[in-house]
Amino acid sequence: MKDMRIAPAGDRALLIQLEQVISEEVNDRVHGLMKAIEDARIRGVEEMIPSYSSLLVFYDPGQIGYAGLKGEVMGLYSLAAEHTSAPKRLLHIPCCYGSHFGLDMRDMETLTGLSREEIISIHSGTDYRIYMLGFLPGFVYLGGLDERIKAPRLRTPRVAIPRGSVGIGGAQTGVYPLKSPGGWRIIGATPVEFYDPHREEPVLCRAGDVIRFEPVSACDFYDIRQMMLKGQYEIRITEAADGD
Repeated sequence: MKDMRIAPAGDRALLIQLEQVISEEVNDRVHGLMKAIEDARIRGVEEMIPSYSSLLVFYDPGQIGYAGLKGEVMGLYSLAAEHTSAPKRLLHIPCCYGSHFGLDMRDMETLTGLSREEIISIHSGTDYRIYMLGFLPGFVYLGGLDERIKAPRLRTPRVAIPRGSVGIGGAQTGVYPLKSPGGWRIIGATPVEFYDPHREEPVLCRAGDVIRFEPVSACDFYDIRQMMLKGQYEIRITEAADGD
């Protein structure tokens, strides 16, 4: 178990760390271990938060201690592999590229040497794994960005990026679920609400899901936004292909 390290995180959580790399294989093992812990229904475990290569497990110290939970986790590690091939949800997310939504599309053309149409085709032609959520409620960190459209963050971040903006920051792409400061290069926007505190499940996605962006027109964007506000739009969810 040389590739797993367990350490306390405060007085009611433990941190499980695997190899400190960003890879689908390692991320699969993180989610496999989380599923194994869920299935074991360990007394006292309250919540788990996965990231690229680690898993934070919160527990009630009145029901189980750190040493006891660490022992349970170590015993379950071998079972994690059984869950790594579990089907993943593929969320089809409409995105209006360019127009007045793509604040940095012109700069992206200059940086990449690609046309707007090529950037849109490349970005929407990839299925992106959600490695983790953070920064804002529902902010997805997506892996799998094509090398051809990687771009550095803005030298001076914007004070306010509109809700729903789709951006590129280095080797990642993601969606701003709320109006927020940020330094990613904005290439479009989605009318889908990635975070809605009034929904039964406020956060749309889960770490481990897969996202596919599907180009739509500005008219489609506003039509979908209106349907979202009325509760009449359902995001299409299918099963991701093996390897995504």
